[in-house]
Amino acid sequence: MKKIKTTFFCQGCGYQSPKWLGKCPSCNGWNTFVEEEIRDTDASAAGELRFSEAAQSIDAIVVDEGQRLVTGIAEIDRVLGGGIVSGSAVLVGGDPGIGKSTLLLQVMQRLASQGRKVLYVSGEESAKQIKLRGKRLGASSPDLLILVEISLESILQQITELKPDAVVIDSIQTVYSSALSSAPGSVGQVREAAERLILTAKKSGIPVFLVGHVTKDGSIAGPKVLEHMVDTVLYFEGDSGHAYRIIRGMKNRYGPTNEIGVFEMHDTGLTEVSNPSALFLSERPQGAAGSVVVPSVEGTRPILVEIQSLVSPTNFGMPRRTAIGVDGNRVSLLVAVMDKVCGLHLGNHDIFLNVAGGIKVEEPAIDLGIVSSLASSFLDRPIDAGTVCFGEVGLTGEVRGISQMEVRIKEAARMGFNRCIIPKTSTREVHLGDASNNIKLIKIKSLRELLDHLF
Repeated sequence: MKKIKTTFFCQGCGYQSPKWLGKCPSCNGWNTFVEEEIRDTDASAAGELRFSEAAQSIDAIVVDEGQRLVTGIAEIDRVLGGGIVSGSAVLVGGDPGIGKSTLLLQVMQRLASQGRKVLYVSGEESAKQIKLRGKRLGASSPDLLILVEISLESILQQITELKPDAVVIDSIQTVYSSALSSAPGSVGQVREAAERLILTAKKSGIPVFLVGHVTKDGSIAGPKVLEHMVDTVLYFEGDSGHAYRIIRGMKNRYGPTNEIGVFEMHDTGLTEVSNPSALFLSERPQGAAGSVVVPSVEGTRPILVEIQSLVSPTNFGMPRRTAIGVDGNRVSLLVAVMDKVCGLHLGNHDIFLNVAGGIKVEEPAIDLGIVSSLASSFLDRPIDAGTVCFGEVGLTGEVRGISQMEVRIKEAARMGFNRCIIPKTSTREVHLGDASNNIKLIKIKSLRELLDHLF
């Protein structure tokens, strides 16, 4: 009898070890190793995993860049780079209940309403449950086919027979292959199911959406190689206390990365937000100290966000530092620069900083906005409501230039702002065109000049 080969896999990141380990050396997770069988690939299985194509010159390859499926949902098409590419594999991750299944069902309904045959495969819900949700979302097209199945072989057979224009697998962690003895959701099963589904998409030209569960730290569950195998990785972000949802492209082989799409959750599903700047600034207080607007760029889209801060004397021996929506270490660094360069001694003050609306901003362009907000709250002097500012702040207090300055300024002018504090750089010239008549530019080289123009 042939001996079964086994090895141990980390269920958090997919790290492989010949013996059991208490702590994963890759992701530092405790008690995550599970013994799984290693399958020997036979001749028939190896034949299925081949493209059976000969090498050819790149000049001889014919491609049409316009071959994309346009969903009709502008925010999704924007994140995907203009539509769904034929034969692409898209991985969608997000917290439980954030709206992954709702959004993909709406996307499939839009494609089905265009006369395209689409297949929605669910391994977590029954057909009646999907029908009830579809009724609420208005999904009732005869070309929208529902399949409740978790067997990989059965799913591949249905794809081959139906030949749909798009497929959704909800979710990849529930699909299992009979070729492996491990349980559904294990590293081996997820990798096997993803490999064969992606290969089917490449061979047939049918785009496949894979819904992935996330771990408690927010990363997609299963092996990290899953994110390397697919063409596009989309993360669904949102806060249960806010009605809006953000879908962010973390990887995209067919378009820009870090592009975002903004949606608002309603009873009838997710509604796209075409002007997110107006959404995030709709409840901005007037004449309040500690509030400033910063133009941020997510992918190719400029978005105006409001940064709020509260600086107050501490009642304890150790001042508190709390930052929501921005990197807390970056805030501590900027506080030290303000103390050294501007003479604003915040060492014995509690600092609370928040990006209004719950959006997360990570780019260094918001440094000048953070410093302006902290200075306004510390001095208890409100910043003019028509002022925006952006720029990167160095450790010596210099204000450095950033990318896409014209795009940020034009978005501020479009939203009615009339004054913009920007870095003074000799390498980047700002060309605004007609927008220069609506907004005044104030160029500064260091934080010492900031306080003279801020209030």
